[in-house]
Amino acid sequence: MAELPRSCDCFVSLPPGSKEDYVIFGKNSDRPRDEVQELVCYPASSHAPGSTVECTYISIPQAEHTHAVVLSRPAWLWGAEMGANEHGVCIGNEAVWTKEPVDPEEALLGMDLVRLGLERGDSAWAALNVITSLLEQHGQGGACRETAEPFSYHNTFLLVDRQEAWVLETAGKLWAAQKVTEGVKNISNQLTIGTEICAEHPELRAVAQAQGWWSGEGDFSFSAVFSPDNPPARMEMAKQRYMGGTALLQQHNGSVTAEVMMSILRDKASGICMDSEGFCTTGSMVSILPRNPDMPCVHFFTATPDPSRSVFKPFIFSESVRSVNMVMSPQYGPGDPVRTQPRFQHQVDRKHELYKAHQTALTSPDAGVSLQETMRYLESQCLEEIEAMLRGEIQGQELGDLFFDCVDAEIKFYQ
Repeated sequence: MAELPRSCDCFVSLPPGSKEDYVIFGKNSDRPRDEVQELVCYPASSHAPGSTVECTYISIPQAEHTHAVVLSRPAWLWGAEMGANEHGVCIGNEAVWTKEPVDPEEALLGMDLVRLGLERGDSAWAALNVITSLLEQHGQGGACRETAEPFSYHNTFLLVDRQEAWVLETAGKLWAAQKVTEGVKNISNQLTIGTEICAEHPELRAVAQAQGWWSGEGDFSFSAVFSPDNPPARMEMAKQRYMGGTALLQQHNGSVTAEVMMSILRDKASGICMDSEGFCTTGSMVSILPRNPDMPCVHFFTATPDPSRSVFKPFIFSESVRSVNMVMSPQYGPGDPVRTQPRFQHQVDRKHELYKAHQTALTSPDAGVSLQETMRYLESQCLEEIEAMLRGEIQGQELGDLFFDCVDAEIKFYQ
């Protein structure tokens, strides 16, 4: 049996692809099987002029103001695999390999750029400009998993807000972007932008021509010019998932809802719900972004592996929102193996409370259909409250603690 492709997948549906007047975002984060993904939130903050921020490997100048964010991230790093900010911006990233060589030196991770875009951009376009500016200044590089074994890549991003989406694809410090204003779109571990380039690095075509990758005449296709001649096997295998994701989106085009997006992320036949040798889907996210700015955005996270056996729990930004310790991993300070030199010389336990309860429940003798049904019931109760809020039947501010309440209920159920 052929090995299933190992990659992440990002999806977006914009009206008229969505059933309601909402933009729907979704992502599965596929990472090493034993890696724990935590959920953290940070309030909006002001910072002193000249201050710096320590990212996963390097420090860069801090912005004077950062937006409130909620992040789903591998617990060992600073950045995020996916997340949202208080302005209704969502970002997810994907690994990709191109003709540009991967820099072995430590720089910004693509996951750092996800967080920086969310903290500094109040729209998808603004976040894209944040990411490309920092990419050009600091580059991308460094180990992308918690191991001394080298594993690095370039990145593609899906950036979404209430009005539009942007696909951003990179090759070293070079980049190209495509704007999406309607319908459905997905990305995976490959370059997808052809000639429909809406913005690009000012030296993109000159570099391609100087390298002999483009003649300088005729149409310029970013994917054709920058895709590697001999792509890694994981990049080739990801085409199956990309095509499967496209087919599922097209199947529901015109009727996409949060529930539909969750079902796509749970699809195992396509490989989108990953469970293959050393990799699996370690965290999932679905967001509802109403076009009406008076309606709150709703972000659902699993904070546990395998969405087909996890509960999506809703998060809403509000004045009363708070971090939930039950989905936050232990901290190890300066002695953390990611902070010591040489890095990753030993392992630490990063399991948070929900992760441990979830894993125990799934490996117990009682795990089975009844467990799945009860988990779906918990999820449906949350979805009903969210739908009532979006219909105006209850106030959004009443749901500031809904994520905490759902996590607490899930843990108690497992116990």
